[in-house]
Amino acid sequence: QVQLVELGGGLVQAGDSLRLSCAASGGTFSNYGMGWFRQAPGHVREFVAGITSRGGSTLIADSVNGRFTISRDNTKNMVYLQMNVLKPEDTAVYYCAARPSVLSSRYRSDYAWWGQGTQVTVSS
Repeated sequence: QVQLVELGGGLVQAGDSLRLSCAASGGTFSNYGMGWFRQAPGHVREFVAGITSRGGSTLIADSVNGRFTISRDNTKNMVYLQMNVLKPEDTAVYYCAARPSVLSSRYRSDYAWWGQGTQVTVSS
C-alpha cells in the first residue's frame, strides 16, 4: 500500500509561482509512474502532468504546457509540480497519484493510489 501526502498549496495571485510536493511512503517509489491531477468545483478531475518511474519522460496537459513542470527525486521519495505564471483558472484541488507501472499516464483509472489533495487558489 502506497501513501501519498501533498504539500505546498495555498492562496496566490495571478502571475505568481508555487511548487507542490508529494511525499510517498510504502512500496518501492522508483517502481511507480506518478501523476498530478486537479479538480475544480463542478468539474471532473483532470490530468495535469505525469512522470515515468525513473523520471526520464514526462507528460504535460496542453492547458499548463510551458507553465508547469513535473519532476521527482527517487532518493527522497518525492514528486514535485512547479507551477509558474499561475492563472485564476488553475484554481483547484491538486492530487498526487501513483500507478504500479514504470510508465506515466493521462488517465485517472490507471492510477491505484491517491493523496488527499491540496487546495490551490489563484486570485485575479
